[in-house]
Amino acid sequence: MFPSPQDSPLVLVVDDEQSVLEEVASVLGGDGFRCTLCSSSAEALKKALAEPPELIISDINLHGHSGLEMCEAIKSYEALRDVPVMFLSGAQIPDIIRRSHAVGGTYYLRKPFDPEVLVELVHKALYMPHLAAASR
Repeated sequence: MFPSPQDSPLVLVVDDEQSVLEEVASVLGGDGFRCTLCSSSAEALKKALAEPPELIISDINLHGHSGLEMCEAIKSYEALRDVPVMFLSGAQIPDIIRRSHAVGGTYYLRKPFDPEVLVELVHKALYMPHLAAASR
């Protein structure tokens, strides 16, 4: 657990299914993370620019722009370039994992997801880059 809510990492969760947003927020909140929830890529980009999160978790299939397009847009902003993006999706698209990495995605987890695996990948996405940078 983290010392206080203000010190807890902020995770921006993007999905157009309210039940998925609530489930991810419940799982991550139970592990000490703060979550901001968005149902569209446009809303997510606005919120990310207003308060940059430590991690973004997004579905691939969103209304409007896809999660892949959103990731490309996020990576185009200097303030958000280093924010890891993790995809959580049930998309059955050929090469989706390769495509998600090509636009800057860090991890891809299929729906329905195992809560323990989600938490493990969130910790890896948040802390592995810092460990690698510290060892240089």
